[in-house]
Amino acid sequence: MINVPSKVSIIVPVYNVENYLAKCLDSLVVQTHQNIEILVVNDGSKDNSEQVIQNYAQKYPEKIKPFSKENGGLSDARNFGLDRVTGDYIGFVDSDDYVTPTMFEEMVNLAEKYQSKMVICNIQKVDQNGNVTQKLTQIPNMPEKIDLEENFSVFSDLSYFACNKLFKKELFNGKRFKKGAHFEDIQLIPQLLLECKIICQTQNFHYQYLERTDSITKTHTEKGLDIFKAVEDVESYFKNSAYSHKNKELKNFQIFEGVYSFLAYLAFVKNEAVFYEMSEKLEIFIKTRGIKLKDIFRYSRFDKNYLLSLPLKKKIFYLLFFAKQKKLIRKLV
Repeated sequence: MINVPSKVSIIVPVYNVENYLAKCLDSLVVQTHQNIEILVVNDGSKDNSEQVIQNYAQKYPEKIKPFSKENGGLSDARNFGLDRVTGDYIGFVDSDDYVTPTMFEEMVNLAEKYQSKMVICNIQKVDQNGNVTQKLTQIPNMPEKIDLEENFSVFSDLSYFACNKLFKKELFNGKRFKKGAHFEDIQLIPQLLLECKIICQTQNFHYQYLERTDSITKTHTEKGLDIFKAVEDVESYFKNSAYSHKNKELKNFQIFEGVYSFLAYLAFVKNEAVFYEMSEKLEIFIKTRGIKLKDIFRYSRFDKNYLLSLPLKKKIFYLLFFAKQKKLIRKLV
């Protein structure tokens, strides 16, 4: 009897990416893991993305499953795909990024070797010529197999991107990305992690994140406050999880996502009134959780002091903020 390899469903949300989509889909149809379906969800694109999708669907009918829907945003497009997957495992690839040919084969092998519901790979940022501009190691100094009860520090250290992970389908039972919310990955992926006993990783840089030169600079607005809503949802889920006794790691998660990630966003808020309003909300977030300044300064990520590891500009911005020098920050901005 021939063992058929586990099926992988890859969800690719598409919105106005006609210049990048072919490279993304090319990297998926050549996956060395043969038992795959690629759900390409056109989320109301206004360019020629639909034509690109149809060309690939005709060329690779056994792999590409094309869908078209009204624009509803990234979460909505991913959820649309989740409602239609038939695989044992699920992956997400953004339509302007691409992956190595062996990504899903290696990650499925790891999932099955260790009976893990979540597998993580490293990311590298690339420019439009394919040159690597930055390597993002996700979990340094840890083995392939990670027992969460023994190594729960990863909960607060991990970058919660959806796209560099492989998930067992059952993790999404009753769970979906929050529609219309920003920072949807921070809201959902930690909840999925809390359902795992074992996660595993490869140190290979399978996921290629494209830094586009043509993308319009995103304006940073009060939508950044969605970070707090995302953290609140995770806090609620945490209380009823198998790890509810891990208070230190929850506090570190609040510091990393609710304080440092929020400050990284706040640094690019141009509107002064919005800046001050968001600053006030951050102070309330810190106070209501009993987070002390020393907790923030001492926070270590992967055993390295986080604040000290930052570039000088960021360090200065954060220190001025904690010293309540917001007027000085605005002058510097």
